[in-house]
Amino acid sequence: MKRKLKAIYVLQALQTKGVRLFSPSDFQRVFGVSLRATQEFIKGHCDDMFLKVRNGLYMLRAEPPQEEAVANRLYPPSYISFEYALSRYGIIPESVYTITSATTRITREFIVNNKSFTYSHIKKQVYRGYRAEKMGAMTVLMAEPEKALVDYLYFVSLKRKTLNERLNVLKLRKKAVLQYAKLFGRKSLIKLVKEII
Repeated sequence: MKRKLKAIYVLQALQTKGVRLFSPSDFQRVFGVSLRATQEFIKGHCDDMFLKVRNGLYMLRAEPPQEEAVANRLYPPSYISFEYALSRYGIIPESVYTITSATTRITREFIVNNKSFTYSHIKKQVYRGYRAEKMGAMTVLMAEPEKALVDYLYFVSLKRKTLNERLNVLKLRKKAVLQYAKLFGRKSLIKLVKEII
C-alpha cells in the first residue's frame, strides 16, 4: 500500500504514540510505508522535524526524548552506570553532566546535541545488575545502586578513574555490593569494596 506522508500527520502520530527516538524500521512500523518512503521522508525533514542522533537513529526536535533514553539507544547494548547513576542515587554529592554507561562493546564517547555520552567496556559476565525504569513514555536501563558503585570502583581499581572521597554508601545493601564485586574476579576490587563498605 502506497501512502503519502504529510509532515503534520507524521508529527502528530509520533507525539501521540510517545515516539521521541526512532530508527527507520521503527518509523516504518508506525506508518506502514516502504523503506524508501521512510528514508526519503526522514532525510527531507532532518532540518525541521528530526535531529540525526547517529546513522539509523533520529529524535524529534520539538519534543526530544530523555537523555537517558538516548544513552541506551545510542550505543547498545548498554545501561547507565558509573558517576551518572551514582549522582542520581545520591551516592556522590556532585552533579554529573556526562551520561556514563557500561557496555560490552569497545569504549566510546559521543556528543549529541551538545551532550556528552561515554561508554566504558566491561566483560559480558559482569554485564548485569541493571533494571528497566520508566522515564516518560520510554524505558531506560539503569544500574542498581550497588552495581553502579561496583562498576565505578572496578575502574578505580584499574586506576582509570579517581576515587571520590565523599561516597555515601550507608543505604546500600552490602551483601549485594560484595556479590557484584566478586563477579569481576579482581582481588584489588574486592579489597577496595571492603574498605569502602
